[in-house]
Formats: sequence, C-alpha cells, structure tokens
Amino acid sequence: MSRKYEGLIVLNTHGVEDSVNDLVSAVAKEMEAEGAKMEEIQQLGRKKFAYNARHLEGGQYVSYIFDAEPASIDKIQTKLKLNDLVFLQHYRTQG
Repeated sequence: MSRKYEGLIVLNTHGVEDSVNDLVSAVAKEMEAEGAKMEEIQQLGRKKFAYNARHLEGGQYVSYIFDAEPASIDKIQTKLKLNDLVFLQHYRTQG
C-alpha cells in the first residue's frame, strides 16, 4: 500500500557549477527511479548550520512530497547516501 511521505534533503552545493534547480531535479529523478511518485518539490532556500558539520557551513534545503511504498524508503535512502551532493536526508509520513 502506497503512503504519502515528506523527505527533507539538505544538498551540499559548495563548489558545484550546476544550477540548484538541476541538482534538485536530479535528486528527484533518483528518488523516482526507486519507486517514488513526486507530488510537490519545495525549495526552502540556503540556510547556514549552527556549527560547521563536516567542513560545511550550510546547505540548500529541499522538501520533496511523494507517494511510495514503505519498502521504497530504504532503497531511496541507500541510493542517496551514495550521492556526494546529498548532505542529509530525513523522511516522515504525511497524515
């Protein structure tokens, strides 16, 4: 049974030549390849961290709202861990 999820992804855009929009859509495509059906993507902007984490001062926050099977979340997390541009990821069910 498919559920609705929100994924908060923090992208490491430090030293990246591509536009942020290209990075956001590339991550969405990776998620869709693992079974997610995108409903909405909200770019929350660049925010500075309270402290430098792994030599990074801040990141681009993006909220992905999508439908997926519960088993797909593990696949998405595993795939995005391999992406150097994904600094942090957190998922929760909607409603």
